[in-house]
Amino acid sequence: MLITNGIVLTLNEDGRIIRNGALLIRDDYIADVGPSDELAKRYPGEETLDAGGKLVMPGLICAHTHFYGAFARGMAIPGEPPRNFPQILERLWWRLDKTLNYDDIRYSALVCLVEAIKHGTTTLIDHHASQNAIDGSLDVIAEAVEEAGLRVCLCYEVTDRDGKDRAEAGIRENERFIRKSREQARMVRGAFGLHASLTLSDETLEKCVAVAESLEVGFHIHVAEDVADVEDSLRKSGLRVVERLQKIGVLGPRTIAAHCVHISDGEMDILKETGTRVVHNPRSNMNNAVGTADVQAMLERGIEVGLGNDGFSNNMFVEMHVAYLVHKLAHRDPRVMGANCVLKMAFAYNAATARLFWPERPLGVLKPGAYADVIIVDYKPTTPLTEGNFPWHVIFGIDGTGVETTIAGGRVLMREGKLLTLDEEEITARSRELAMEMWRRL
Repeated sequence: MLITNGIVLTLNEDGRIIRNGALLIRDDYIADVGPSDELAKRYPGEETLDAGGKLVMPGLICAHTHFYGAFARGMAIPGEPPRNFPQILERLWWRLDKTLNYDDIRYSALVCLVEAIKHGTTTLIDHHASQNAIDGSLDVIAEAVEEAGLRVCLCYEVTDRDGKDRAEAGIRENERFIRKSREQARMVRGAFGLHASLTLSDETLEKCVAVAESLEVGFHIHVAEDVADVEDSLRKSGLRVVERLQKIGVLGPRTIAAHCVHISDGEMDILKETGTRVVHNPRSNMNNAVGTADVQAMLERGIEVGLGNDGFSNNMFVEMHVAYLVHKLAHRDPRVMGANCVLKMAFAYNAATARLFWPERPLGVLKPGAYADVIIVDYKPTTPLTEGNFPWHVIFGIDGTGVETTIAGGRVLMREGKLLTLDEEEITARSRELAMEMWRRL
């Protein structure tokens, strides 16, 4: 396919923009990028998709999400509202994940996948929990992902909070799925999930480290999301969260540490030294009132902090907007977290994290050899759009609702606003039924 007549936002290091630009897709990768007239002459007879002067850019990446939480939207929890993060976990998430059955798991994923396609998020790194439906749960999600056509990494959240048997079942599910995904999958890959330091004993962590080392993988874990995680770690070990995880062998260049809100300067140094990938989730942190991670300090240390949504909507344009604003408020300094910095987190740093699982080709850019994860956005700038200011156009001009076409791995998943791989009407109707049943059980 030849996509022509677009404002091609390459997101390359030089920030190149090609007006009336085009790109050629071969199989699952981008074969060529350049001016429309040149590529049309070079590749006559190709199927053509006319972008109509709209913005053509890389698909967005979400480096930390939870499909399983989709049915929490609009759900009332009886009793007094939670006053803090531990109560949110106990009264909401740790009850919800024990209530899920396999149908719920499938449709929670499908709801999130529809949302991702509609808002141009083509790569997602998910973190799953369903404590009474562990075995085979990642296969259920994988089937939904394959139907949707997106690029997704899956893991199971190992935790001790429901006893030894379930912790061991979580370990087995991660190991099984990682091995299976290596043998079969192109768009679906596996990671090793852990919940958080505060629900994991040294014994369980050591078992996980041994299995992960045998598989040559790292981990996907929540780190110091709330001060309660820090207090628990100090009680257990006399060490702060990052220090404890480093001592046991969890950290490293293949590990994703989500949140990192309550970490010290010394812990930042450890994250830098170990090459651990950090993922910031601003909407979730604000919603749970856990604080604002000092992303600026981490970036200044050379830590490549990416961007996730922690289960909020898979509209990563909105997550970028919030990241841009919340740090200015937290620091009371309008110079903090410029739009160029936010885009680097959302594209370059998220792509580096995603390449832990898809190392074969570049992600998050439009250039020859990169994966063909491409979106067309109905955004026609009313002020000049240049190599110097395009990040501010993305932050102030695009909210995700203008995504018209979504392509992942060379496959068109939505064209001119019409979903091609998923039946949104059926998914919405069935998810509403399942959610009501799950609410009653919960």
